[in-house]
Amino acid sequence: MKIFNTSGPNILKDHYTIMRQRIINKGINLVKAKRYFTIWAPRQTGKSTYFRMLATELEKEGYKVAHINCESFKNASLESFLYRIKSEFKRYWNVDFSKETEISQIFNLIAEIENQKLVLVIDEVEGINKLYFNDFLHAIRDAYHSRELHSLKSVLLVGVSNITGIIQDNASPFNIADNLKMPYFTNKETMELFAQHETETGQLFDEKVKLKISEITANQPGLVNGFAYRLVDTNHDKQTINYDDYLKVEQWYLTRVIDKNISNVVKVAKKNRRFVEKLLFKNNKIRFSIDNPAIETLHTNGLITWDDDNNVNFWVPLYKKRLFNVFYPYTNGEGEHIAKHIFVDDYLTKDKKINFDKLIGDYKLHIKSRSFRPYREKNDKGKFKSIPEAAMIYSFETYISIFLNAIKGKSYREAQISLGNTDLIINVKGFEYFIETKKFYDYTNFTEGKDQIAYYCKSAGIEQGIYIVYIDNTIKNIRIKEGTEKINSVEVKTYLIRYDEKKEFGKDKKEIDNMNE
Repeated sequence: MKIFNTSGPNILKDHYTIMRQRIINKGINLVKAKRYFTIWAPRQTGKSTYFRMLATELEKEGYKVAHINCESFKNASLESFLYRIKSEFKRYWNVDFSKETEISQIFNLIAEIENQKLVLVIDEVEGINKLYFNDFLHAIRDAYHSRELHSLKSVLLVGVSNITGIIQDNASPFNIADNLKMPYFTNKETMELFAQHETETGQLFDEKVKLKISEITANQPGLVNGFAYRLVDTNHDKQTINYDDYLKVEQWYLTRVIDKNISNVVKVAKKNRRFVEKLLFKNNKIRFSIDNPAIETLHTNGLITWDDDNNVNFWVPLYKKRLFNVFYPYTNGEGEHIAKHIFVDDYLTKDKKINFDKLIGDYKLHIKSRSFRPYREKNDKGKFKSIPEAAMIYSFETYISIFLNAIKGKSYREAQISLGNTDLIINVKGFEYFIETKKFYDYTNFTEGKDQIAYYCKSAGIEQGIYIVYIDNTIKNIRIKEGTEKINSVEVKTYLIRYDEKKEFGKDKKEIDNMNE
């Protein structure tokens, strides 16, 4: 029986596999056109599986494909590197370069091979030691310019960062104009992968489960397989895997998984914390430009991409959810203080629904007495690491989590949530509520937020939306007020959390501005 693959390239007889023929055909056409080209994509996009499928198709047409993984050569000697590539050339091409001791010598001999169709795939090209990386690229460049005269018809340079930039920096003018995109699965391909398991085993995924996996992973092949594998592995005896099963796996991914790819995303996000927090907690749009160093770094590591309007957007919603947890100030000690003042019965109506007037009212009193400062982290130099919006959001998340823990309720963020706010669904005593929290920036944004909440609640089948807006004490306008209103047949309750910008977040305007840089 086949399984969902979570590590390394797919083996067709062992793993459920999507045959991405359209992309394979693109690769074949580039090779036939004698193009040397690049492929870069974040990890877990199915690159290794793709290369092997492409090699299989090329070999049917008389090509000999050598595939070399260079991930482990960052600190390796030239001798070790040459030994590896010479071994692979002998294995795949049946040529013997054992006596050669220089990169240029090897490629000179390759240039003498005639009447064959050779292809070279260099995977993890960034892993090559910088001491000889430049020489290696120059040798390939020279082979490219004379490819009509010899048998090395195509070279594919593959990596997880933007290889074109590396090539330009190290081997200009390395004239590789083609970059083959390695996209994530389409919605159709993700559904096809699930269908392979359902057909082979008879075990079904509930339609909502399939849609949620597609959403939260953005159809990233590695994560799609990871979610599916975990669901099957923990539910062997179930005829149908349901939404509760999915939520358990999502929580596992958010709180327990130690994964190389997720760890790398977290590491990169921490180095660009202010920028990432702006995406998480602020409502202003940021134009996507690869010339921005933070955007380039976060994009090449698979964290952000662009939307239809060319604004920065999180690429994989799962990463966004995980980063909420990463930046959360776990050591502030506020949970114990809040718990002492939480009395569950005070926050429930007679029909066991949440009394949000009472709950939010007590939250306001908590902030008034404790302020937002406990929810702000400082670095070793005593400067705040997080932006003010993060402290606001996390203060409410802490407060509501204590209440939910006491009442045995559940909360979870939606996979498809908009920038600049946090969107929670909470489930208490069988009732679900949608909560959105954001900072006030202007009146238009304030009113649009209500419409957004109503639209989402309507589409999710939730009757009530809770809209929490943090607003500076100095902003006075009779149109900005609390209250309950019906929007698109959804009850939207608006609460204003007033605060003193100078008192809470800085001594003067200059300091406040610096925090928002």
